[in-house]
Amino acid sequence: MRIPLNEFEQLIDEKILKRGLSYFKGSAITDFSEISNGEPACRTGRYEAIVSGTEEYTVQLEVSDNTITEHNCDCPYDMGPVCKHVVAVIFHLQQDELELNQPSISKPRKKKTKSVSQQVKELLKEISHKELIDFVQENSKKDKKFRNYFLASFGHLSQNQSKEFYQKQIHSILQSAAGRDGWIGWSDMKYVVNTTEPFLENAEKYLANNNFENVFFISTALLEEMTEAFQYGDDSNGDLGYFVESAMELLSKVAQEKLPKALKEEIFEYCIYTFNQKLFDGWDWHLGMLHIASELVEQESDVDIILSCLDTINGEYERKRAQSFKLDLLRKFKTLKEVERYINKHISNSSIRTTEIEKAFESKNFERVVKLSKDGIKCDEKDKPGLVKVWYNWLLKVSQSEKDTSKIIKYSRFLFIDNFHPEQDYYQILKDNIEDKNWHPFLEEIIKEITPKQRWTYTELIRKIYIKEEWWDRLFIMLKQNISMESIQQNEQYLSKDYSSELIELYSERIINYVEKYIGRNHYQTACRYLRRMKKLGGKEKVNELIELFRKQYPQRKALMDELNRV
Repeated sequence: MRIPLNEFEQLIDEKILKRGLSYFKGSAITDFSEISNGEPACRTGRYEAIVSGTEEYTVQLEVSDNTITEHNCDCPYDMGPVCKHVVAVIFHLQQDELELNQPSISKPRKKKTKSVSQQVKELLKEISHKELIDFVQENSKKDKKFRNYFLASFGHLSQNQSKEFYQKQIHSILQSAAGRDGWIGWSDMKYVVNTTEPFLENAEKYLANNNFENVFFISTALLEEMTEAFQYGDDSNGDLGYFVESAMELLSKVAQEKLPKALKEEIFEYCIYTFNQKLFDGWDWHLGMLHIASELVEQESDVDIILSCLDTINGEYERKRAQSFKLDLLRKFKTLKEVERYINKHISNSSIRTTEIEKAFESKNFERVVKLSKDGIKCDEKDKPGLVKVWYNWLLKVSQSEKDTSKIIKYSRFLFIDNFHPEQDYYQILKDNIEDKNWHPFLEEIIKEITPKQRWTYTELIRKIYIKEEWWDRLFIMLKQNISMESIQQNEQYLSKDYSSELIELYSERIINYVEKYIGRNHYQTACRYLRRMKKLGGKEKVNELIELFRKQYPQRKALMDELNRV
């Protein structure tokens, strides 16, 4: 891509331009030199610069007759013809080296107009109190949305506050947004948010002033109305969920305050009532209401009410959450014997097992950790292989704590081979615990064991071994067995030093086939992205050959010609 220095800002993507300017202004160019002298009058020469970003990158520019004819940066960016580091150097070249800046032409200033807020402020000084009252009353009659916003903003001044008082207002807002078709669309949610937000703001004020009853009224009204609105509203932006979460947070804060006895009982009864009536069944806050109720417990009979509610929960996921919650309650309010009995009965619950293992490990009761972990492996090996890895990892931690080398190798080998989400660096653990003379034979055994399985995870594991050991010849052979433009790029950083010419040739073959097979600008951009990668590998001559080939073969593909001009 040829870039005239006086017009480069018009030719480069705006986002890249802004980022490059930011780098230039931030003094990211730490070194700049002219590596071949040209003729100053013709603005000709070759330049090299170091630009500091997340790392230091080298940028090279070739200028001829005030035009950049070649540019290159060794950063990984390949989504367009020019990266931000090149742009930063162009700005430096233009402004500091070649002094091409043109004096800016000052534009005549427009007469400053008053802002809307200033105009409103001045009008309010002129309008009489009666005129303002008449205006609000008249517009409240004509415009339901105006009335809703007015009530949401100032309803807290009313003396008749109750849950029903707020619920009616919130319901009116939602119904206004729903319109005739009864559905609140994505665009209508902005009105819902703007009009309902004052309720949360007022609730926060009430909370700060210890007016807990009104916080209770507002939060429960929001909970019920917003939960219902999920049935007839587009919540792709999470607006309804935001109000529910905010209401639950307010209710939880109130439950932790020193409340009057009557209010405490009222909130507790409300939580139990909503749970039993399944007002929020199917939502996280269905169980959340019992968590809030647990903050209000005053006597053992209250605990028993919550425990009996928890026993009614169905569904494996919900039941396991309920079991963990029940254990927390038992720990707080029941005897140690009851707690132990419950743990033994529900130890198959992974959350309970994990908690017990963590406690045992912390107290260095390694025997219990091993027992619970091995039992977990037996319990979950058939249906929950992911959990099996968790239990094996605890066995490894115990072995590490006890410095048992043979077990460390045994467990870390298992976890290294068959673990998609590693908790530790098992490769390094193995390397630290296996003698140097045995290390490579050990790796060869692993490779021999997993090669026949031919699953992606095992192939990737072998690739990881090759990279860690810097076995580039074997990595290149592996690449050739499964070649694609993506896989070449994935391995490029490791193989470019020893196999740059081979990678260029592999890219070339794949790009030719790709352009032949696929049509459309997006595909052409992809092909050109890989052409730029070829150029960075030193394949400039080959890239030029391909460009000429494509120009001859596909002259009718205007979008392709356009993208080739940007390479």
